[in-house]
Amino acid sequence: MKQVTLGGSLTKRPRPNINESGEGSFQTPINNQSIHSVSNAIPQTPCSNETNDGVDLKDLPKDPTDRPMITSYASNIRDDVRRAYLLQGPCQIRLHKFPKKKIENAPKNNQLICPKIQTELVQCFAQEVLLSIRQEIGQDVCALLVDESSDVSKKEQMAIVLRYVDSLGFVKERLIGVVHVNDTSSLTLKNALNEVLTSNKLSFSQIRGQAFYIHCFAQQLQLVVVAVAKKHDGVSDFFEQISLVVNVVCASCKRKDLLREQARQRVQKRLCSGELETGRGLNQETTLVRAGDTRWGSHFNTLTSLMKLFADVLVVLEFVKVDGGSLANRKQASGILAYFQSYEFVFYLYMMYDILHLTGILSKQLQKKDLDILEATSMVRGTIDALQSLRDTGFATILLKVSSFCQTHNIATLEMQDFYIGSRNCTTTKTNRFHFEFEIFNTVVDMQLTGYRDRFSETSTQLLEYMGALSPFDSFSQFDKSKLLNLAKLYKYDFDDSDLIDLEGQLEIFYHFSIKDERFTTLKGISELSRLMVSTGKHRSYPLVYKLLKLALILPVATASVERCFSKMKLLKTDLRNKIGDEFLNDALLCYVETEALVKVENEKIAYLY
Repeated sequence: MKQVTLGGSLTKRPRPNINESGEGSFQTPINNQSIHSVSNAIPQTPCSNETNDGVDLKDLPKDPTDRPMITSYASNIRDDVRRAYLLQGPCQIRLHKFPKKKIENAPKNNQLICPKIQTELVQCFAQEVLLSIRQEIGQDVCALLVDESSDVSKKEQMAIVLRYVDSLGFVKERLIGVVHVNDTSSLTLKNALNEVLTSNKLSFSQIRGQAFYIHCFAQQLQLVVVAVAKKHDGVSDFFEQISLVVNVVCASCKRKDLLREQARQRVQKRLCSGELETGRGLNQETTLVRAGDTRWGSHFNTLTSLMKLFADVLVVLEFVKVDGGSLANRKQASGILAYFQSYEFVFYLYMMYDILHLTGILSKQLQKKDLDILEATSMVRGTIDALQSLRDTGFATILLKVSSFCQTHNIATLEMQDFYIGSRNCTTTKTNRFHFEFEIFNTVVDMQLTGYRDRFSETSTQLLEYMGALSPFDSFSQFDKSKLLNLAKLYKYDFDDSDLIDLEGQLEIFYHFSIKDERFTTLKGISELSRLMVSTGKHRSYPLVYKLLKLALILPVATASVERCFSKMKLLKTDLRNKIGDEFLNDALLCYVETEALVKVENEKIAYLY
C-alpha cells in the first residue's frame, strides 16, 4: 500500500453559525491569546427591572411548572430572564402557597383503614363526645342510671347513663361509659362508677337521688311480674309449660313449617266462611314468642301469640306425640298436650292475659324518654286501681271467656258447684268455684297488688306528694308552698337555712305570677314548665325554684336508655366480632349511641387530636 504523507499544519475549519433568519456565517476560532480580559471584552451595564418588551423581571413565575419556555421570550431579553432567575435562587417550597384541594383529589392510597388507625380515630371521637356531655352538665347535678348485661363473650358489662337538665331546660339521658365488671357486688360497682366519674371529671357530690332508694319504675314493674311467677305454684307451673311448648314447637324447621301451614289453612278457611275480614295489615303470619323476665312485655306477647295459634299448636303437639324422634320427646309432648287441654290451663291463660294486659300498657308508657316522675306516679296509681277493680268484678268476666274458649277448642268445662278434683283424680271437699276464685284468682291478683304497693311505697309517700305540688297542671291547682319547702329540706346539700328563707319568698312570687300568665297556665307537666322557664328567662329570676324543679326532673323513671345501649351493644359485638376489647367497645358504643353529639364533632378537632 502506498503511503501518503500530509505535510504542513492542520487547522480546524470554522463552523457555520445559523442565526435567527436562517443565514449562515463563519466565526473564527478564539484562542487564549485573543482574550485579554473578560471585563474588557464585555462591558458591564446595569440590568433594569423591566425590559423593552414589557417583561417584569421581578414578577417572573417561580414555580417550575408555571415557567414558560425560554424560547418563548424575545431573543434580545433571554439573557436578562436567565440572569433574573439566577438571582432569585432555587424555588423553595416553604415560601410557596399551595392551593387547597378537596379530599376527593387526594391520593387514593391514604385511606386510613388500618385497624390501629381506626381504633385511634374512634377513641378521638369518643373523647369529643364525652367532652360535649361534660360541658352540658358542667357543675350541675345529675342522676345515675346503671344496669348490667352480658355480651356475646359472656362478659358482664355495666352501662352508666347520666340524667340531667341541659341549659335549655330539656331532660337528657346520656351514656358516659360501658365498663366490664367481674361481679355485681356493691363494692365492685361503686369502684367502677367512681373510676368512670373521675375519668370524666365528675364526682359523687353531683349525683342526686342516692339519699333515698328510688328504683326505676319499669324495673320495679318487671320485678313484680317475676315475683308472682316464682311465688305462686300454679302461675310458676303455667309459665314453665309455656316455655316448654315454645321449645317443642320451635325446635325444628319441620315443626315450624307445620305450624305455619296449619295457621295458613285455618286463616284461609275462616276467610272463605266470612269469619275474618281482609285488609292491609290483617291476618299476618305469626309464630310463638319466647318469654323473658328482663324483656318488657314479652310474657304478654307470648300469651297473645299462643291464643292466636292455640289450635295449630295442638296439631303440632299431636304430631310430636306420635312421630317424635325419641321417647322423651313423645312423653314431653303428651304431657304438654294433656295440660293444654285442661280447664285449669285455660283459666290461667285468661287470668294472666288480663293481668299482663294492664301492666303491659304501663310498661309501654314507661319506655318513653320524656316521661317525668309525676306522670309515672299517676300511671302506677291508675294501674293499681285497675287491678283492684279486676279483683272485685273480673272473675265472672274471665269465666265467660274461659267457657267460650273451651267450647271453641273442644275442651271439657267444669261446673263451679261441683267438688274440685285435684291431682291423681282425688276429689276434694272444696268446690271448683272456691278453688278458681279464691285459691287462684284472688290470690294471684292480691300478690300483684301487694307487690305493686310494696315496690312503689317509698316513691308514693312523702316525696311524690311533695313533688306533686310542682305540677303546673290545671293552673297550678296542686301548688302547696309548705310541701315544696319540705321537699327542699330533703336536699340538705343544695338548700341551706338561708336558701330555704329565700325559696319561700320566691315560691310565693312565682305562684302569683304564673297563675296570671297564660303561657304557664296551659302547661301539662313539670318538663314543659322547665323549658318554658328557660325560654322566658324566669330561671334567672327564680333560681331556687328552678333548682328545685331540676332536682325533681332528674329522678329516674325508667331504664329505657340503658336497655337501648345494650341492644346496640349486641349489634356492635357479635359472634363474628367477639374479640373486641373493652376500651374499643366503650368508644365505639359511645359514638353509636350518642349520635346527636357525634354529628356536632368537627373533623378539624379530630385531626388535631390524632
